[in-house]
Parts: sequence; C-alpha cells; structure tokens
Amino acid sequence: MSTEAESERIAKRLARAGVASRRVAETMIAEGRVAVNGRVIDSPALNVTAGDRITVDGKPLAEAEATRLWRYHKPAGLVTTDRDEKGRDTVFDHLPADMPRVLSIGRLDLASEGLLLLTNDGELKRRLELPSTGWLRKYRVRAKGEPDPSTLDPLRRGVTVDGERFQPMSVTIDRQQGANVWLTIGLREGKNREIRRALDSVGLSVNRLIRLSYGPFQLGDLAPGAVEEVRPKILRDQLGVATEGSGRSVPGDWPGSAAGKPARPGAADAKGRPGRTGPAGAAKDRGPARSGRPPAGGPSGGQKKPPRR
Repeated sequence: MSTEAESERIAKRLARAGVASRRVAETMIAEGRVAVNGRVIDSPALNVTAGDRITVDGKPLAEAEATRLWRYHKPAGLVTTDRDEKGRDTVFDHLPADMPRVLSIGRLDLASEGLLLLTNDGELKRRLELPSTGWLRKYRVRAKGEPDPSTLDPLRRGVTVDGERFQPMSVTIDRQQGANVWLTIGLREGKNREIRRALDSVGLSVNRLIRLSYGPFQLGDLAPGAVEEVRPKILRDQLGVATEGSGRSVPGDWPGSAAGKPARPGAADAKGRPGRTGPAGAAKDRGPARSGRPPAGGPSGGQKKPPRR
C-alpha cells in the first residue's frame, strides 16, 4: 500500500508535469479531460502515485522534467496569456522555438514591460505567486503629474480602490521631467493593474511601467525580447528546488529557509553573481537617465524580436 508521502493530489501532479497551473489543472479535471487508470475523473481531490496511469485529452502524461526557470524581458505590446481572444500577440508567440512549454510567474499587462519569470513547473509557478512568499517586486514608473512627497503618502499607508485594498508600497520620487515624474515603487503582492490603479487614485496617470526585479531575480542588462535561463545552481541555492532527474521538489516551507521566510537579501542574482540588493533581494536602483529613459537594463528601441514559436 502506498504511503501518504508517495502520493499527491492529481492537480498538483499535473502542475508539476508542466501541463498547467494547479488552478487551470482543476478546471481541466472538471471538464472531464483527465483520466486515471482509464477512468475519467471529475474531482481534483483524488490522490495519485507514481504507478498510476494518467492521460490528458487522451494522451499519456509525460514524466515531470527537471524544474527550470527563465528570465524574460517582456516588451510592451504583448499579452501574458497562452491565447488571446482578441488575436493580439502573446509573450509565448515570441519565445525561441527551442524552448519547452512554459508558464509565466505572475503577469505584466499589455502596456507594461520588464522582467517576467517563466518556468516549466506549474507547482513552482503557484508558490512563487503566493502573497505569503513576501518577495519584493520592484518597478520603475513614469507618470503624468507633479506630485509633492505628501501626495504619495496614501500609497505608503495602503489604499482602497474600487473596494479593493492594496497593501502599503514603498514609493520614491526619482526626478521630475517636464510634465512627467519618474518613481521607483516596490510592492509584495501583484493584484491586477495595482500600480496603475493606485497611482490614478492620487491623481497620477501611468504612461510607462517597467518591472526591474522579482525577489532576488533581476532584469539587469537583459535586452528587450531576450530570454535567459537561470542556472540550476541558483535554483537549488535560492529556491531549494531539485533540478536533476524527474522528481521536482519544492519544500513545503519554501521560499527561503525554515518557516517560509523570504530568500535572504544580498543573495546571488539570476546569473549567480553576488546580489546587489536592498530589502528582499530587490535590484539596485540606478535612477532614471537624464534623457528620461529608464536606467541601464531598461527597455530600448530597435531590438529585433526572437523567433516565433
């Protein structure tokens, strides 16, 4: 008889195999697209073991590959979804043809740009997106308006917009450039269009938004449209993730060390270099360039798109 440690929920198993996120896997199960040992199932509560035969849409489930993670510099104008009902280009249309099927960790909206993490492991995606992770996401933001320091105080305390509560943000005014202001903003959650909505509530209209970092992973000098895999050693050291063989492993207390603490400040970045970090591994802020463009590592024009998948 299998022990509890040898079994796991079917939705988690599908996520680990990179089929979809756990939430989407649960929807697929409810739609009758998943079978175990020849029987179609309709509940994600079923536990499965390594000996169970699982099919999705009639095709055998492949063994879970080693967990992998990529940094991607998302250009503006792409949507972060597998398929877009409006027919717009997606992030996944512009990834190199030799990349495996991947999922995005969080999203950047159509007009936003900068660091987007990609993984082939749905369970890792879920864990990295949890608010309890406590990771700082840092952004460079350009907005129309001329705020004084007190204008931004509500954001530092936390604001409610259209009935939705946003947690306190760190907000710094970097420079005023004509009718626009450059800000650096840090937050630890990722609600839909949170920065745009929060700034709009204090009279500032965002016209450019660039994600600089997500926890210890930094945009750095990655060119717009470029994608770069995070080295396995960094995954092991930062996330405690097994990166060899078919058995992915994300400890229950992850991220960080015991009790689910965030990865330590100053940890190595995605290239394995010592981290130039602030709180929770945020990227070092160089301030906006005099031209009004973002700092080195920010988007620049004239870049060719990677090949479509």
